[in-house]
Amino acid sequence: MYEQKTKETDNSVFEFIENVDNLKKREDAYTLLRIFTETTGYPAKMWGPSIIGFGTYHYKYESGHEGDAPLVGFSPRKAKISLYFATGDLAREALLKDFGKYTVAKACVYINKVADINVDVLEALINQSVKFLKETYPNSEPDL
Repeated sequence: MYEQKTKETDNSVFEFIENVDNLKKREDAYTLLRIFTETTGYPAKMWGPSIIGFGTYHYKYESGHEGDAPLVGFSPRKAKISLYFATGDLAREALLKDFGKYTVAKACVYINKVADINVDVLEALINQSVKFLKETYPNSEPDL
């Protein structure tokens, strides 16, 4: 049976950020921590060893696969900063047009630094992702 790899942990978000080697990336992580916390209203939690997540939703696919995931999150990785938003939301694509410098994969939006992006659009992306996931998975319990 499949076991979800990325789970919420009790590890310290601040300790994780303090261990980010690159000083500028560490500063950006604290900036993102403030933006995500203020925008979502959820406390930051570590998911796995390197993802800082906000809020929780429970998903269940038609295949029967199910699990829990953060509504939104980020991770200050060595190469780039990964931003995690809902996949499958067409509104995300429209918002990204005014986001700034980024690259995208299915589940992640990658940025080099916060200075490269429009913070107002980041807040809109966070809000849109939370709204989309709460509408898509309405039986999820908020973790406030």
